[in-house]
Amino acid sequence: MKKATKRKKPSESAKAITRALVRAGKRARKTARMHGTSIVVSVNGKVVEKKP
Repeated sequence: MKKATKRKKPSESAKAITRALVRAGKRARKTARMHGTSIVVSVNGKVVEKKP
């Protein structure tokens, strides 16, 4: 029988990095909407363009 792996709580710096990445994504989508351009993202390992 396998032992259950114990997950560590994310550190404060990891939480701050996650918040910064979410904020950057929102800003990128807002900028793309303003200029009428697409956002390039990775979906299931493939690079695709999406309209925001």
